[in-house]
Order: sequence, then structure tokens, then C-alpha cells
Amino acid sequence: MSEQEEPRVGLVLVSHSSQVAAAVAQMASGLVGTGGSVPVAAAGGAPDGGLGTDADAIREAALSVDEGAGVLLLADLGSAVLTVRALLAEDELPKDSELLDAPFVEGAVAAVVSASAGADRAAVAAAARDAYEYRKV
Repeated sequence: MSEQEEPRVGLVLVSHSSQVAAAVAQMASGLVGTGGSVPVAAAGGAPDGGLGTDADAIREAALSVDEGAGVLLLADLGSAVLTVRALLAEDELPKDSELLDAPFVEGAVAAVVSASAGADRAAVAAAARDAYEYRKV
């Protein structure tokens, strides 16, 4: 980030699968188009490379995307949610970090697109949550 740029909201995608987290991060970032880039990190899988969650990887991912405008974490299910909640409760994530209650793929895309337009943390979080309302039929 250059000195002229405003800090952007960072996004961490937490999945039980490293491949899922990485693919959703790539897709969401790719759909931004001509908007500004957004710091997005994938934190997926267990430390041994299998399915699961890794608190250290989540913490490192959050630190890597923190530009001072807040960090939003989107988890796929179960223990990923519990791990993020524990990190938040133990104050192990950057200031202004928040777990989003939003659909994983649609919420990630909405958050990244909103952040790329320069929205603040509250607006990015709202965009992700609004993804629950997307209808396909």
C-alpha cells in the first residue's frame, strides 16, 4: 500500500480445506474487475495438510491482511467458526477483527467487491451478510 492509498478492509477465508479456501479467495479476487485490489488470505486445512482448521494459520492470515481498516473473517462451518471465535475471545487477532455470519462463497465475493470499492468495515460486513438474500430461482 502506498502512502496515498487509504487502508483497506482485509478478508480471511477460513475453511476446513486449504483448496476450498484458496479457490474461493482466487475467485472473489478475480471478480473484482477494475476495482482496487483487496487484501485477501486463505486459511484452510489442518497443520498436517488434511481437513481441519489451524489457529496459527488463521492468526497469520489475519495479520497478513491487516492494513488498519479492520479484518473480516468468513468461516465455512463447525470448528472453523469455533476456532475463529476462540481467537477473537483470546484477543489474538488484529484490532477491529470480526467473524462474519454470511454464506462462504457468495459472502466472500460480496465482501471483496464491496471492499474494492473502498467501503468501510461495517459496509463490507453488511454486504457479505446480505448475500444470504441472494436468490437463484
